[in-house]
Amino acid sequence: MRLLSFLALALYSFNSLAQKQITIEDIYGKGTFSEKSVRGINWMNDGRYYSAQDGNDIVKYDITTGQIVETILDGDKLKPKINFSSYSFNADESKILLLTDRKSVYRRSYTAEFFIYDVASKTAKKLSEGGKQAYATLSPDGKKVAFFRDNNLFYTDLESGQEIQITNDGKFNFIINGSTDWVYEEELSFTRAFEWSGDSEALFYLTFDESNVREYNMQVWNKGQLYPTDYRFKYPKAGEDNSKVTATIYKLSDKTKIPVDLGLDQEYYIARIKQTPNPKVFSLMRLNRLQNQLDILHVNTIGSVQNILSEKNERYIDIDFVDELTYLNNGKQFIHASERSGFKHLYLYTNEGKLLNQITTGDWEVASLVGIDQSKKIPTIYFTSTENSPLQRQFYSVSASGKGKKSLRTEEGWHSINMGGDCKYYIDSYSSPDQPLKVSLYKTANNQLVKVLEDNSKLVNALKEFQLPRKEFFTFKTVDGTDLNGYMLKPVNFESSKKYPVLIFQYSGPGSQQAKYNWGGSNFYWHQMLVQKGYIVAVIDPRGTGGRGQEFKKMTYKELGKYEARDHIAGAKYLGGLNYIDANRVGIWGWSYGGYMSSLAMFTGNGIFKAAIAVAPVTNWRFYDTIYTERYMDTPQNNPDGYDNNSPTTHSQKLDGNYLLIHGTGDDNVHFQNAVTLQNKLIAEGKQFDSFYYPDRSHGIYESNARPHLFTYMTNWVLENL
Repeated sequence: MRLLSFLALALYSFNSLAQKQITIEDIYGKGTFSEKSVRGINWMNDGRYYSAQDGNDIVKYDITTGQIVETILDGDKLKPKINFSSYSFNADESKILLLTDRKSVYRRSYTAEFFIYDVASKTAKKLSEGGKQAYATLSPDGKKVAFFRDNNLFYTDLESGQEIQITNDGKFNFIINGSTDWVYEEELSFTRAFEWSGDSEALFYLTFDESNVREYNMQVWNKGQLYPTDYRFKYPKAGEDNSKVTATIYKLSDKTKIPVDLGLDQEYYIARIKQTPNPKVFSLMRLNRLQNQLDILHVNTIGSVQNILSEKNERYIDIDFVDELTYLNNGKQFIHASERSGFKHLYLYTNEGKLLNQITTGDWEVASLVGIDQSKKIPTIYFTSTENSPLQRQFYSVSASGKGKKSLRTEEGWHSINMGGDCKYYIDSYSSPDQPLKVSLYKTANNQLVKVLEDNSKLVNALKEFQLPRKEFFTFKTVDGTDLNGYMLKPVNFESSKKYPVLIFQYSGPGSQQAKYNWGGSNFYWHQMLVQKGYIVAVIDPRGTGGRGQEFKKMTYKELGKYEARDHIAGAKYLGGLNYIDANRVGIWGWSYGGYMSSLAMFTGNGIFKAAIAVAPVTNWRFYDTIYTERYMDTPQNNPDGYDNNSPTTHSQKLDGNYLLIHGTGDDNVHFQNAVTLQNKLIAEGKQFDSFYYPDRSHGIYESNARPHLFTYMTNWVLENL
């Protein structure tokens, strides 16, 4: 026995030496594990070609061969020199809009300089000399560009070079014309609040009156000045006043402005603005404040409004569904996504809002609508779904009638599809637990591989040195008997006779998913580094997460945190019951919603967790914004117990174990106020804990070398406390 133990130890030591050790520098500095993809894809009008950005060039590819046939724009020959980060064509591909010098404002908003490149003359001209712009958008006829600047809306006539200012009352923290406010940007993923009419003769735009929205202020120290700067911006917390949103149609011919009545007698959100095949009709998606009713509105260019379709849900309507609304070219029908069956599926309607038929059906979810082939009388719909497994995404086609469903990509794993406008070709970005991202071009008709565009061979070769363990998937039953999904990473030299500490990672937010049958995932390589240091890392999706239908996802309504915390406690008990897990060394960590959950599970877990890390957590939902919080919790006025019963601040006196709280003071999303409030509670209760703040860093804690510092700090803390 002693000899066997000695041999085992010797073998372990040998293999450990053979396995290259991951460092923080590998992950966040040197780019050792950087994964390449194919970006900036634009499918050309001629279905035989697509373009892509290659450095500072735009190159044209022949789809049938995957080979470059032309350099549309040679960046080195541009005068003036332009280093652009994205581009878009006008309708006939004679002009290209180039975005340069992009500076982020919040998560999705930005300022930038734009240039118009003429393909025939190979010349570029600056869009505006009046200052940086945002959301520059070519008109359908390619003759004009609308843009946002300094809270006002403008457009430039490309033929004359004249710049026309449409609005002039825009003012920071008061009036926004043509862009959205902070909460729309963050929670509806919506920033450009204007749209061209299909005939290029009018612009529809929203105006946000923020006057009654309360301000949040952040002190900023990063300039080293004697006194800090006080940065104030409008942030509506749950139950507080939102911006008042109004709509206007601007007619270019005579500069008239037509007000649009979108329901001034009620509180609402305009979640999307779209063009329809009718060049004089816009489509809007309107949600009521509690987001349990969705209305599809048609607005014509003289300002009249027609409610085409209304859908109600007893809990809430998922915001992700608004992007599936697609109008068919026949001008008579549209496709809309709904959970009315209990699972997200696609439905075909007339443009008058009459349901024709359900397109997809089953106890599984449509993940995304990726293409519609309208070359035949009955269109073919292309989509990804969870039909094979909620852990995976496969690619399918089906007739718009709901018949003839076919599986197009059968490899187990995660498929993300980018399809050409005519649907003759598609690009599949695929990964699995055994395959880093692989990007391939296929011909749709026979699923014939045209070319592998990126196989990440450099990464695959680099990974051989590190001998990373494969994801091992598992399920366990939570307290009500529901099966929950997860995976774990075990050391390469795993021995079932040993007892390993385990760190659980989770996000847990409504509709989210971390347990995926793919390569990588959030913080994957840091987790692998901990595994090399002798830990097991487990990733778990509790009730309330996505991919498994409406009931599983929405059971947390009005009680965020309650069931998720119970599930992670059950998960810790399940893992602690495995013969190779040290039940006295179970930890949990997460970021944002995951930090909220790691805190709540730690506090309510009755000592089952030895350690927990919370990065940028919500500690009371009363501190968070209207759109997100009220969608899942109703308002605090209507649901006070739901807000308070499952807040970490309510249960902080139960802390039993090692707890680390981390936050950025410049977090415009989950305010530093959350950390301060929880810290004050813990101090008042005499609880010992660790905390670290990152001055002026935002929710992602990445600016100015913060990310490697953060993960170095967390690594050392885990080694000392778990």
